[in-house]
Amino acid sequence: MLEQYPDRIVDVPGNPRPEGARIIWFEGVGGRRLRACLSPATVEKPRGTCIVCPGRTEFIEKYFEVGRELQDRGFAVLIIDWPGQGLSQRLLEDPQKGHIDRFETFMGALRNGLDAMEELPRPYVSLAHSMGGAIALAAIGQGLVRVEAAAFCAPMWGLPLGRVQRYFIWAMRVMGRSDDFAQKPGPPEKFEDNIVTYDEPHWQMNRALTDTAPELSLGPVTWGWLGASLDIFNRISRPEVLRAIDIPVFVASAADEKLVDNRSHAHVASHLPKCEHVTVQQAMHEILMETPEKRAEFWAGFDRMLARGKI
Repeated sequence: MLEQYPDRIVDVPGNPRPEGARIIWFEGVGGRRLRACLSPATVEKPRGTCIVCPGRTEFIEKYFEVGRELQDRGFAVLIIDWPGQGLSQRLLEDPQKGHIDRFETFMGALRNGLDAMEELPRPYVSLAHSMGGAIALAAIGQGLVRVEAAAFCAPMWGLPLGRVQRYFIWAMRVMGRSDDFAQKPGPPEKFEDNIVTYDEPHWQMNRALTDTAPELSLGPVTWGWLGASLDIFNRISRPEVLRAIDIPVFVASAADEKLVDNRSHAHVASHLPKCEHVTVQQAMHEILMETPEKRAEFWAGFDRMLARGKI
């Protein structure tokens, strides 16, 4: 598939590409072929580069609207398809399994993706959603990626799992079942049953993209993905790690969250030296794919973060 469509971007009506968007392929951990999209700044003097880190199941085209809004703010924009997602190389024989061996594989993709680009305008700012929030925070905390400000939309810094569930995840990994689905795929989702957005146009746009290119879609997670997530949560939640992240940070939680643990947001934010943490009322998990007024709340906080960092 990758060789057949070396520069492929999936286009659907109503979802225009950011201006000048082009695909760049690069090598990830283990030699995997990974896809990124680079869109230049559309102003004579760029404000910097924003590195967009999508969530689980997501892909470049879902963030075209975000990319255009970042260009409107003067930024060049880099969006990455994580290993095993979008049109990047999948990790298991079954391409629908949402799998990862460890989060270092994601973090290595982020570092390699930046290294593969020609010189990008400075400063760097990151904008990360959900699972991308765990990847970005870990990479920043370890000094693997250096940014001057970081925004997080409903970051996956914890999952609502009990002690028994955590033990079961550990046991399945020990028994060699890391590659198995933790939950079998179900029937196609209906808008009325979705738990990520109240905004039907955004939900329909995402459905149009995966209907047009089913290879963009991704199914439920594996036991390995769950175990790797618990491992990274333990590392990024340490106060000594968080206190060393001395850059402006903005964290937006969704009041009607049903996927990640909002308590983890309060914990992490309390230890970040320069963090603003807000909760967007009447919003579900995908705040950036929510109704216009809820999206505007996120962007207002993003702009405040830039002002604090004098970016």
